[in-house]
Amino acid sequence: MKPTIAFQTFGCKLNYSETSSIARQFREGGYEVVDFRDKAEIYVINTCSVTGTAEKKCKLAIKQAHKSNPQASIAVVGCFSQLKPSEIKKMEGVSFILGSTTKFELFDRLTGNREETTHLDTAEASNTLFIPSFSSGDRTRSFVKIQDGCDYFCSYCTIPFARGRSRSGSVSEVLDIVSDSLRHGIKEIILTGVNIGDFGKKTGETFYELLQALEEINRIPRIRISSIEPDLLSDDIIRFVSDSKRILPHFHIPLQSGSDHILKLMKRKYAASLFADRVLRIKELMPLACIAADVIVGFPGETEEDFRLTCELVETLPISYVHVFTFSSRPGTLAATLPYPVDSMIIKSRGHQLQQLSDIKKSRFYLENQGKTFNVLFESNNDQGIMHGFTENYIKVETPFDESMVNQIKRCRLIMPDIKGIYSVKIEE
Repeated sequence: MKPTIAFQTFGCKLNYSETSSIARQFREGGYEVVDFRDKAEIYVINTCSVTGTAEKKCKLAIKQAHKSNPQASIAVVGCFSQLKPSEIKKMEGVSFILGSTTKFELFDRLTGNREETTHLDTAEASNTLFIPSFSSGDRTRSFVKIQDGCDYFCSYCTIPFARGRSRSGSVSEVLDIVSDSLRHGIKEIILTGVNIGDFGKKTGETFYELLQALEEINRIPRIRISSIEPDLLSDDIIRFVSDSKRILPHFHIPLQSGSDHILKLMKRKYAASLFADRVLRIKELMPLACIAADVIVGFPGETEEDFRLTCELVETLPISYVHVFTFSSRPGTLAATLPYPVDSMIIKSRGHQLQQLSDIKKSRFYLENQGKTFNVLFESNNDQGIMHGFTENYIKVETPFDESMVNQIKRCRLIMPDIKGIYSVKIEE
């Protein structure tokens, strides 16, 4: 019988990409990967430390794994491990605690019969070592890691402390990773990292040059860009995407606040006007592009006027929808020391208001696309006889399940969205 191992991942798509690469090592090494809810001999928890809630979920998963099999080895890896190993070490059943980079040593450590250990990233590894990865659990899409770490040190963020400084592979190395992912039958790759616009900073290359190289690979039908900072989203990139045959008109741009006063306190590297300029330029060249924005409400010192400016900016710009985050104070960050904290009830109210505004924006965006025809990549899921897919501009659609359409791109006309915003479609080819 094969030894069994189970994985649980929290946090960003980058974490999912890395977990998938680690799991492949174990599959190739003769292990059977089982569901995290099942009894396994080894449990691996890839953690997140962006918020206190994320850390609580990680701890709960550790307890769940130990309860499922008290004799199992539990490996806790990633950002929470790197930042707060002493908290994890106190928890029952934990055998291995590995950091954001050393987690890729897990297979060697477990198969080498190493004793229980805590092995965190060194400063040198955090600042220089780039380990590529890609997800392969989904037959349709793959998250391809092109960059890691961050040099921005925003005042609310722990990522530079957990993942180190910005670094990436070369363009040629990324092309090799993409080629590996395509061997799994992938039709869409999502370029993923902590700050992907910073790609190539230490190799003398640029994110724009990477996009140009990827455009030349005929075997990639679709390329999607994950979150990119507004100050790194150049006009060259926007124009290139608008002309591209492969890169999809879908942008995820962190705003965080519509108030320049708050942006300065956050140590963001742009003013609200730059964000607005980027959004308007995208819509000028790609009228049906999807533009998602991240916003944090309740940052220390945020007044009613600051919040009003944020809502006004979101309302007036052609943003498709907003990911709303309530401020979470993280120990060790500058924001944790700032005066004038916002009352929790006010934070909750502002978050609710902004979410309502986002829902209105999303409904408008969906209705703007009704009756139009798009290319839809259908996924393998079969939900009670229904299958789903996504348009180029990231609108979710559904149609009766048809095995022959799995992982296929079909020309579809959007008919009508349901209460969840999922469109029924008419397949035109």
